[in-house]
Amino acid sequence: MRAYVTGGSGFVGSNVVEVFTRHLGADVFVPMHSWTPSVEAGYRWDSVDILDPAVVRASVAAERPDVIVHCAILNDFDAMVADRRLAWSAYVESTRSLALAANEVGAKLVLVSTDWVFDGTQSLADETTPPNPINLYGVLKLASELIALEVGSDVAVARVSGVNGVHWARPASPRLQDRGFGYFVASLVDALSAGLPFIVWDGPNVNMVATPSLASECAFMIGRIVEHDRRGVFHCCGAEAVGRLELAERAAAAFELDADLIACGPADPDLMAGVPVPVDTSLDASMTAEALGIELAGLDPLLAEFRSQLETGKISELGGRS
Repeated sequence: MRAYVTGGSGFVGSNVVEVFTRHLGADVFVPMHSWTPSVEAGYRWDSVDILDPAVVRASVAAERPDVIVHCAILNDFDAMVADRRLAWSAYVESTRSLALAANEVGAKLVLVSTDWVFDGTQSLADETTPPNPINLYGVLKLASELIALEVGSDVAVARVSGVNGVHWARPASPRLQDRGFGYFVASLVDALSAGLPFIVWDGPNVNMVATPSLASECAFMIGRIVEHDRRGVFHCCGAEAVGRLELAERAAAAFELDADLIACGPADPDLMAGVPVPVDTSLDASMTAEALGIELAGLDPLLAEFRSQLETGKISELGGRS
């Protein structure tokens, strides 16, 4: 399998690259923008401006992949708000370019999306629940989904939720809690391992409930989408919806850290100030599990695997296959 993975130097993208190269035996190409991988990266790469449709078309035509996994995002809320045109280009138009390029070479397109396409008022949204985003990030992701599904000939949308795990491109970089669930466990583990208190954010304008994922498991699920040639919308996440405090307590137990250092408090008022955040973005992924022939992993096995990855530098697949 030849795979073309955008955003391969990012969090989710680096897990897709790691799983596809080391576990699925794929020949992976990563278009890069401002980051240079090590010589031991295990995949091919080149400088590609994915905001330029002509450059994207030429790059994909040269690589002729079997699948394009589109993970790249503009991961900066302030930049998105300050330059809406750039944000639209980075999310929506890049998706259009990749969908058209995929059509030309007969490749499948898998777009990585988010639980933030939902407004946070509906628990356990499934793959057929109508989205209703309440912030710019959610709007851009939903627009990208629609463009991919309308323009692409062979498309799957892989929504992830509350993603935690190892950033394989930058494993040593510190991770901080934000108003979503991403990096939550890593930031908690960093604090408690140093004997420092960890304040679980709560209150208004905080994502309080989600269905946590492990980035490597999301990547394995994307691999199953490709292997089984599935199309449509999929929820690539774990089996359990939990609140922030419960996640913190179960993560402390999984990593054998002092849960007495955990407390609740308000979010940083300067982080994503004025940006509406969905409260409950929990997902139901039962239809995805059935379509992919897997058993969704529970939270405790996901946390145990996260710890194992940190300690061993190796990934194992959790989702049982039927």
